[in-house]
Amino acid sequence: MNALAATNRNFKLASRILGLDSKLEKSLLIPFREIKVECTIPKDDGSLVSYIGFRIQHDNSRGPMKGGIRYHPEVEPDEVNALAQLMTWKTAVVNIPYGGAKGGIGCDPNELTISELERLTRVFTQKIHDLIGVHCDVPAPDMGTNPQTMAWILDEYSKFHGYSPAVVTGKPTDLGGSLGRDAATGRGVLFATEALLNEYGKTIAGQRVVIQGFGNVGSWAAKLIHESGGKVVAVSDMSGAIKDSNGLDIPCLLEHVKEHKGVFGFDGADVIDPDSILVEDCDILIPAALGGVINRDNANHIKAKFIIEAANHPTDPQADEILSNKGVVILPDIFANSGGVTVSYFEWVQNIQGFQWDEDKVNGVLKRYITDGFKEVKGMCKTHNCDLRMGAFTLGLNRVAKATLIRGWEA
Repeated sequence: MNALAATNRNFKLASRILGLDSKLEKSLLIPFREIKVECTIPKDDGSLVSYIGFRIQHDNSRGPMKGGIRYHPEVEPDEVNALAQLMTWKTAVVNIPYGGAKGGIGCDPNELTISELERLTRVFTQKIHDLIGVHCDVPAPDMGTNPQTMAWILDEYSKFHGYSPAVVTGKPTDLGGSLGRDAATGRGVLFATEALLNEYGKTIAGQRVVIQGFGNVGSWAAKLIHESGGKVVAVSDMSGAIKDSNGLDIPCLLEHVKEHKGVFGFDGADVIDPDSILVEDCDILIPAALGGVINRDNANHIKAKFIIEAANHPTDPQADEILSNKGVVILPDIFANSGGVTVSYFEWVQNIQGFQWDEDKVNGVLKRYITDGFKEVKGMCKTHNCDLRMGAFTLGLNRVAKATLIRGWEA
């Protein structure tokens, strides 16, 4: 099941639990706007090349639409649509005043030079500048993009609308980016995991953790879990997978990855098959890479007691059912990885105020948002006698539906 079908399935299950009117349900599911643009640029050798850019703006009932821009060869409308919809529910779950959006360009950023990436980003911004904005739609980095990409968008947008730092988040701190933003998604994963474990009378200390994906989110989660006393026993990335049953030396591994661009070749750890990373023996499994990696083929072999979805849509609905029957507790993506968009909201607030918070304040307020969000998800679980995924979906969907009706939607 692809990401859009899975997201729609979860939406419809939550809608039935809430008893939403069928016309309201349909209205909430249909995107507010879908944008598709051609981006033609000269390459460094003088040849012309064209790429297709997308921006799906899903919902703005609770505030400006919010979502990342990714550069990846497989960017296509269904995936972007699913991720935009997930952002709508995610921002509502943690109760920040945003709607959902997502965008991207179908390209391989590794095959483009820095100057080509800058030209592509500026052309894309030129095509969509009148459809994004501080109080309309606020992009952020995603797969294949970074703070430099946001700086280019900010600069190009400002040529049309005047200096507008709040038009994007995830910027360099020298251009108004928030302190703590780089670690925010990983730190949110830590706070969410702590909140979940607390329900079972446990703490991070001593828990054996496996992390699939050692990019920004996975590496920060590993660092923070290690500092909290957890034992990260196995990790993987595009270069390979490694394991140490006694716990990896995460500070040394981070230095290795910084130097060698991957976990492969790290001394003091055993090399394992990357395909086995999800079924390694552990207490907590954190998928922090691509979607759809946990499916009906491997779900029965997963040994973890808890799964924390740091990636978007890592668990297929069929796997969800198998794992639920096994008693595995899954903390869903629309809550577990919400730390990034939450601190993006803090960045936006700081830009509008013209006042920068210190990092301790950013992290402290993030912990409060995540902790309060978990309590509210659990409250919906109790009210509707459902699992955490449906607790999160019903919480988010209920807030968006209420906002839509209050603003004057006519049934």
